[in-house]
Amino acid sequence: MRLSQVVRPGPGQFLCEPGALKYLDQKVASFTHPVIITGEKSYEAFQKYYTGSLNLPVYRYDGTASHEDMERLSSLVEGTDCIVGIGGGRVLDTAKGTAELLQVEYVTIPTVLGTCAAYTPLSAVYHPDHTFKVVDYYEKAALLCLMDLDLLVESPKKYFMGGIGDTLAKWYEAEGITRHVDGQLPAMVKVGLQTAKVTQQILLEDSKDALDSMDRRVVSPAFQRVAEAVVAIAGTVGGFAGEYGRMAGAHAVHNGMSLVPETHPFEHGVKVAYGVLVQLWASGDEEEVHRLLPFFEENQFPHRLEDFGVKENKREKAEKIAAFAASDSETFKLAVPEVTARNVYDAMNAVESLSGKNAVGIQG
Repeated sequence: MRLSQVVRPGPGQFLCEPGALKYLDQKVASFTHPVIITGEKSYEAFQKYYTGSLNLPVYRYDGTASHEDMERLSSLVEGTDCIVGIGGGRVLDTAKGTAELLQVEYVTIPTVLGTCAAYTPLSAVYHPDHTFKVVDYYEKAALLCLMDLDLLVESPKKYFMGGIGDTLAKWYEAEGITRHVDGQLPAMVKVGLQTAKVTQQILLEDSKDALDSMDRRVVSPAFQRVAEAVVAIAGTVGGFAGEYGRMAGAHAVHNGMSLVPETHPFEHGVKVAYGVLVQLWASGDEEEVHRLLPFFEENQFPHRLEDFGVKENKREKAEKIAAFAASDSETFKLAVPEVTARNVYDAMNAVESLSGKNAVGIQG
């Protein structure tokens, strides 16, 4: 059985509160040679809030989250018995992969709120040229995921918006996949689906207050709930639902948008959130699209091609996105089995027509 099909509840311990870095010293005290793997900005953010007495060796990743860099780091830190990964998704994926090579424990400390990487025992691995390669699943989960909310509330807001968008897709993609399953779902998959529903509810209720908290740099209850949803609860969805909680139509739209250069500056999760609207319309869930649009508008999530900087040749670029998203190599078919490029294009056009007072669909 593949590890992607095995129930993975999460880290051995999860701590999320203001000032949580104060626990780091005691949590790694039992190790003889712990080391840090991090990036430049990540480590600066960590140092601003870490007040403990550890003086650990620090190793920088090369920005790629590649097998090559994991192998390089594993040779440098050989002899360690614990790796402390500090940073965003690629840093943490690198730290996890390095720990797997050495078969040692690892601790994750996220410094941005863009992904659930701090919680999950897997890595998105890239080639050295930054193109995607594979997802690796690991035998070991993190010993500890440590989220310091004082640090995270001052992290870049754009990553948090991306994390919210990516997490919003958890429910819609998982529900889109499982509605086509014949017979009863396994009990643990049902747990994963209910967890996905929890993320949706938290995000729809609390995202505005959480984003406002970032603007004010205040750790509010809403900020903590959404931060936990983006990292821990989202990570739990795949851990329990397995392949039933994987990517579907929303991510396929994101992948199609990679063919349009104007969309490249936007965060992964922001584009996935737009893909949620397209998937829902293509699957016949128009009422849910109408229900979600105020959320997009209130929280300033792009929901038209023009919002993503696509102002010229929109029809041609929309057709390119739709054709890629509906292709056999993509995941839209998991949510809408008989989908065609025309279906996806029509859904994009419909969403465009709903967005804004003078919206008239995709033109030009």
